[in-house]
Amino acid sequence: MRFDSPAPHRRLISLTPLIDVVFILLVFFMLASSLVKWQAIELGAPASATAGTPVVGSWLVRVQPEGLDLNAEAIAPAELAGRVAARIGEDPAQRILVQPAPGVSLQRLVDVLDLLRDAGATHLTLLRL
Repeated sequence: MRFDSPAPHRRLISLTPLIDVVFILLVFFMLASSLVKWQAIELGAPASATAGTPVVGSWLVRVQPEGLDLNAEAIAPAELAGRVAARIGEDPAQRILVQPAPGVSLQRLVDVLDLLRDAGATHLTLLRL
């Protein structure tokens, strides 16, 4: 006895479910992502980068890992904001130099820059070591 097997049956794979899944993923990622820079910090190069830029009368804020220094004097963040706001009220062109110490996280530096900006400081200079 011999059984003949029927001719091999070819089954076509449908791509419709695959296209549906890709489309759903595309829609999900489009809705879940944001292309807007919602917390951007504007940093610009100085108009003239000369070594002879006067710093007389500028305040120096050092950002340490454990605290803040204003002109080599330890200060609390709330007190710094108050003193800067008072000084900016007297002299709106007051320059403030901000120098982060080694090991300070970028988030901590941004928090201090936000604090100074909220206190009214507009002439901020970021120093590097």
